Amino acid sequence: MLKAHFDQLAAYNRWANGRLYDDAASLPDEARKRPAGLFFGSVHGTLNHLLVADYIWMRRFTGDGPQPERLNQILYEDFGELRAAREREDERIFAFVIGADDYDRVIEYQNSTGKTFRQALGPALTHFFNHQAHHRGQVHAGFTIAGIREPTSLDLLVLQRS
Repeated sequence: MLKAHFDQLAAYNRWANGRLYDDAASLPDEARKRPAGLFFGSVHGTLNHLLVADYIWMRRFTGDGPQPERLNQILYEDFGELRAAREREDERIFAFVIGADDYDRVIEYQNSTGKTFRQALGPALTHFFNHQAHHRGQVHAGFTIAGIREPTSLDLLVLQRS
């Protein structure tokens, strides 16, 4: 049951990010980068944060991958480069999750302040996917602020019904 659950979340993550980036691509660069009152400022800033956080967590899960310096780091100013990096990371996430089956395996990592934590993989993956949904929701709101009247639905149910 857990395997099917996490596999579905990995598929949903890739699908939802694709839809999110399709909507983002419809905005001019200035609108994506305009301050919108989001926690990471703009749509562009929040999309970068999502990639930063995914890099951090995937490194915790696998011991490999980029190591961003800050949670608000702008990894890519260019939207096309950001989108390509997002797609590569979504494939890496999908492959990792599809290959995982030991959800009780304990990972040990340090947070951004240097504090060490130990956590089972299953609950860490739950946080990982929840964090992505949280910030995708902020981007979705940012789309409305930027003038996209009806951003594409990111409901999991839409994927489940397709």
